[in-house]
Amino acid sequence: MDGAEFDYVIVGAGSAGCVLANRLSENPRDRVLLLEAGGPDNNPWIHIPVGYFKTMHNPAVDWCYRTEPDPGLNGRALDWPRGKVLGGSSSLNGLLYVRGQPQDYDRWAQMGNVGWGWSDVLPLFKRSEDQERGADDLHGVGGPLSVSNMRVSRSICEAWIEAAKAQGIPYNPDINGPEQEGMTNAQLTMKNGRRCSAAVAFLRPAMKRENLTVITRAQTSRIELSEGRATGLRYLDRDGTEHAVKVRGEVILSAGAIGSPQILMLSGIGDSATLAGHGIEPLVHLPGVGGNLQDHLQARLVFKCQEPTLNDEVRSLFGKARIGLRYALFRRGPMTMAASLVIGFARTREGLETPDVQYHIQPWSADSPGEGVHPFSAFTASVCQLRPESRGSLTLRSGDVRDHPVIRANYLSTETDCRTIVAGVRQAQAIAAQAPLASRISVPHSPGPGTHDDAAILDWVRNTSTTIYHPSGTCRMGQDPSAVVDSCLNVHGVRGLRVADCSIMPEIVSGNTNAPAIMIGEKASDIIRADRRAL
Repeated sequence: MDGAEFDYVIVGAGSAGCVLANRLSENPRDRVLLLEAGGPDNNPWIHIPVGYFKTMHNPAVDWCYRTEPDPGLNGRALDWPRGKVLGGSSSLNGLLYVRGQPQDYDRWAQMGNVGWGWSDVLPLFKRSEDQERGADDLHGVGGPLSVSNMRVSRSICEAWIEAAKAQGIPYNPDINGPEQEGMTNAQLTMKNGRRCSAAVAFLRPAMKRENLTVITRAQTSRIELSEGRATGLRYLDRDGTEHAVKVRGEVILSAGAIGSPQILMLSGIGDSATLAGHGIEPLVHLPGVGGNLQDHLQARLVFKCQEPTLNDEVRSLFGKARIGLRYALFRRGPMTMAASLVIGFARTREGLETPDVQYHIQPWSADSPGEGVHPFSAFTASVCQLRPESRGSLTLRSGDVRDHPVIRANYLSTETDCRTIVAGVRQAQAIAAQAPLASRISVPHSPGPGTHDDAAILDWVRNTSTTIYHPSGTCRMGQDPSAVVDSCLNVHGVRGLRVADCSIMPEIVSGNTNAPAIMIGEKASDIIRADRRAL
């Protein structure tokens, strides 16, 4: 591969990268190379929906990033799982298909990012979809990505929906429909009971094309620049041997909110003084690279129940065998379960235009899912703030790509963030106290009984909350001096180099990030092909 030349080189086979590989290789005249630092997606747990219990924190398929100790979390550091495998995090995630609010994208456009408003991106969401519910003004069919209804239900989750209605939060049959507010049964990236990752949906069909080359276990170490243009890159194979690739068209970074800014900085693109401190020659001064880091923080309330939950079903070998047999025979049951059976969006106070918190309801509970469920009947109600004001940063640990960068999430660093998460916890407690649900609960487990004081709730959040796996914003799209890419995703000050993944988000979307990442891949492919036609 050394010295080979391509029209397009895509770095990262995650959600956006798989889309780009598919769309850009549709033209048989273009030679496309896709580099993935991880391996092929041949771990069987990847393709079983509930397999995220087995794949997250597994270094064979997970980068296993970890944040620095965070003052906002009383000094705790958090694990940040990210997919290191074909499909990226879409091969590890909880399968939830959530676009966010139309206002999110209109806000991006209002910030000067022309072409990113809701009316611009909705057709891209529709183009990707094969929506089980059928086509309408907001949904598409026939696309590569299967979007399915849940294949499992539990009465405790349905009781949550009824209790939320009693609390004034409506039932919403489609949170990807005209309105986001309300509780609903989740929609999943799943087909016939199996995960439909970006690799399954977009990459696998494209790999049959002779003009697409996919190399796994290839970690990009730097982009090579000549006279202000990206002319190639270097990558390390699994043995640590460095290889060179030339590009006559473009390099597209789709390595995610952690990988993309790290590669830019290692290539001499970032804050000049900081790069020089790591022995890296500064080539393009872009101080915003690695800044603007955003994530959704979740507070996980656990309620002990008067009735059995999934905790009871999976504690015995017989129960596990029965669940496994049902999946093997019918592709149904708990093994088709997403990270949440019920999700919902609500407002914590009057006067808000749109919901500011999201709920994820699970018919099980655990301190650490990988270590097993609690030894008692319980369910979990996770709440997260949708639009955090807190901003963190990502910086290099060293000039070696094999060293994970320094991640400072900076959670709960503003008064609004603290007030909103406390209000969300209070709202969850109020829902749990409503008649359709209260009779099923024996006692609140976490936070414990009597934790209603704002200061006590906030301290509980700081001590127990965790990421909901949505890092974003570290290569922010915009026109100001701290922006990293323009509205066409070109890296400022460099020709032939773009970024296309969740790192380009100026502000994090109000919901889960996989569907928007796929949309970003679709948008990038359209922009790139349009620019190519204009030459």
